[in-house]
Amino acid sequence: MDVNEAVRARRSVRQFRPDPIDDDLLRLLVAAAARAPSGGNVQPWRLYVVNGEAMVRLRAHLAEQPPLEVPEYDIYPRGLTEPYRTNRFSLGEQMYATVGIPREDKEGRMRQFAHNNDFFDAPAALFCFLDRQMGPPQWSDAGMYLQTFMLLAVEQGLATCPQEYWSVRHEAVASFVGAPANEMLFCGVSVGYEDATAPINSLRSERMPLEQWATFL
Repeated sequence: MDVNEAVRARRSVRQFRPDPIDDDLLRLLVAAAARAPSGGNVQPWRLYVVNGEAMVRLRAHLAEQPPLEVPEYDIYPRGLTEPYRTNRFSLGEQMYATVGIPREDKEGRMRQFAHNNDFFDAPAALFCFLDRQMGPPQWSDAGMYLQTFMLLAVEQGLATCPQEYWSVRHEAVASFVGAPANEMLFCGVSVGYEDATAPINSLRSERMPLEQWATFL
């Protein structure tokens, strides 16, 4: 697989098979992704990897914690304008359509949303934290680390789903992984093997035409 193939193949998978992942493979991917760009070589990412029996314990831990917490950052800007608002809205409509949940079925949509909390049945996950002293440039570094990890996962036949959902359960996650108070949770990433039979995994998010967001001078 070349880089172009990996970029095109990577997408957010929202239903995984239960097949286990070898610890050594996860360690290899997490280490290799550290070659991602980092301004000044600061390397601000702090990763916590949960796999196998630890995932069983994490799921039990989450069930005992408050279901929702106040996030420490805005996942989306308040008062999101166009075309960004429509991009987000359209994706949601397309995703729920794959599982036959109409807009008026609020309970159904909440049930689907709640699958985030179980990592969409993935057997492994990683959580990305940053030291609270870090600013927007270092958060960008973390994003590049995560993209590198996800592309490397594709190469190994794995699927992923980055989840900013975990910002509303940051205290529960931090207490389980033992993150110190100076570290702030950015997101989690579900990792596993795609369930190709799941209708929701037929979703392919759209991208705006090049002319709408790129200017060549």
